[in-house]
Amino acid sequence: MSPLNITVVGCGYVGMSLSVLLAKYHNVVALDTDADRVHRINEGYSTVADPGIEQYLAQEQLTLTATTDAAQAYSAADTIIIATPTNYDPDTNRFDTSSVDSVIANILQVNQQALVVIKSTVPVGYTLSMQQQHQNSNIVFSPEFLREGQALEDNLHPSRVIVGNESPHSVEFCELLKQCAKKKDVETRLMPSTEAEAVKLFANTYLAMRVSFFNELDSYALTQGLDTRQIIDGVCLDARIGKNYNNPSFGYGGYCLPKDTKQLLANYEKVPQTLIKAIVDSNTTRKDFVAEQILKQKPAVVGFYGLAMKQGSDNFRFSAIQGIMKRIKAKGIEVIIYEPGLAAERFFGSFVCRDLGEFKARADIIVANRGASQLADVSEKLFTRDIFGDN
Repeated sequence: MSPLNITVVGCGYVGMSLSVLLAKYHNVVALDTDADRVHRINEGYSTVADPGIEQYLAQEQLTLTATTDAAQAYSAADTIIIATPTNYDPDTNRFDTSSVDSVIANILQVNQQALVVIKSTVPVGYTLSMQQQHQNSNIVFSPEFLREGQALEDNLHPSRVIVGNESPHSVEFCELLKQCAKKKDVETRLMPSTEAEAVKLFANTYLAMRVSFFNELDSYALTQGLDTRQIIDGVCLDARIGKNYNNPSFGYGGYCLPKDTKQLLANYEKVPQTLIKAIVDSNTTRKDFVAEQILKQKPAVVGFYGLAMKQGSDNFRFSAIQGIMKRIKAKGIEVIIYEPGLAAERFFGSFVCRDLGEFKARADIIVANRGASQLADVSEKLFTRDIFGDN
């Protein structure tokens, strides 16, 4: 395949991983409104915490530049990939797709020939509505299935590649992703973009359901005085169930699962269901339960060790541990935080402790979503539901 001119809009986990993936074989321009992000990329650094991306930037020969100039980035592009954030808006009961809306409109003012690939997560039916609104069939949806901190690894070894539409352009984009992957014989599917949108939401909701199942198993075991690990080990020996996503936590969090489950539930507005709502509700129930377990110990000071959603991530947004922290603070309990990734002295009014020894000494209970060797000497203070020591 001859080198293409590709523009990637948005330099978060999805955009950054795709930019370095494709820049090994093609000419890639990363477009972002954040000048600091653009500068980091042009200096050879990643905008997100991901060892694979950092290694690629340091060791591979990449044709990658970054810019804030949209018109320049769009004008010469053969393919434009949109990877801007779409947060769930509880007021409208759907994703806020305004960033994607504006990007598509801006692209078509400059370049109507390029294939526009939406990688942002959107409601079911969104891409078709954009095709109709702009009278352009070159707008397609292609879902991403990435783990934070391992985004490039998941693009190099994809579980599957799905591209909306069955046009020659979509086939070419599918081949493009396969060309850049290290995995051989990648499973691929071409399907209408509406079905591809549904795949994304249902896949993430299934994962959220699995997290919720083992969390509720753990809640039962804690309440009944049973050994969570032995129960999970016994359950997961069944090959039909398996051992993935079975480590209890404070709830599912991060960029994708909370908002995707709520969006899927919103898409069920006129469809009978009970399970999808239960998956959404279970996350709140789990956080309530965990907070109650901590409060039962009547601590004066509760220390929260780490705010990221999981180890190896720099994402604090929507992490489950923050939900626990809010519930503890609502009861008037003093909260202190140990999080090296925070530059501020206070986080939502709580003291950010820089000294780990001081943090350990001040806290009556130390709450950690995932265990850490640094806390081994205060294990009697530690409250975690990390059974297996993995994410």
